Amino acid sequence: MSDPSLPEGCLTVRAPLLNLHIMPQAAANWLITRTSLLTRLNNHADAASWEDFCDSYGRVVYGVAMKAGLNAADAEDIVQETMIAVARHLPQFRYDPQKGSFKSWLLTIARSKIWDCLRRKQRERRFDAPPPEGSSETSLLSRVPDENPPDLAAIFDGEWERGLFEAAKEKVRASISPQQYQIFDLHVVREWPVEKITATLGVTANQVYLAKHRVSESISEEVARLERATTS
Repeated sequence: MSDPSLPEGCLTVRAPLLNLHIMPQAAANWLITRTSLLTRLNNHADAASWEDFCDSYGRVVYGVAMKAGLNAADAEDIVQETMIAVARHLPQFRYDPQKGSFKSWLLTIARSKIWDCLRRKQRERRFDAPPPEGSSETSLLSRVPDENPPDLAAIFDGEWERGLFEAAKEKVRASISPQQYQIFDLHVVREWPVEKITATLGVTANQVYLAKHRVSESISEEVARLERATTS
């Protein structure tokens, strides 16, 4: 799949980067698709920008492909094919909010690659021999997604929103005290009861409720800001 005309960063996407927890620095740069970034990506020699881009957006495409019913190996291929298509067609992309966002353009490319893979799987299953009787193996028929087409747009939106939330959370985390974020993480993310938090951290119940309110509000505001920045 190598192509000397494509950016180096685009060709080094690795699955472990796609399905693990988003690191703070990557999250801080999550889905920033302003005109400035699109301009930088037109320079295929800018490997650093392409690596960040493929890591961030590759997570979304990977998640969509997996939820569409593909296995990990196929999802990795979809990510690679989508990133290569973006690299090839980006010079012709014109950012015009009146005609649609970069988010919509990326979805169109990813959806095409996923459907191509699903159709290929459907064709392959015609020639799949059933496993021996009593065997624990599964036939290709049982591994291919069912014939009800998944709503890829809805799945894409879900993965996109998840990414925005993670980015906002890390942005807020960097701007508040470690204790305040720890309280929020334990109470909201890990769902610890207030009593356990107060006993563990030596804080009052009022501090727990206050941290939950302030951090949640800050994250909501940051999600809204990122949404405006990435879809306008």
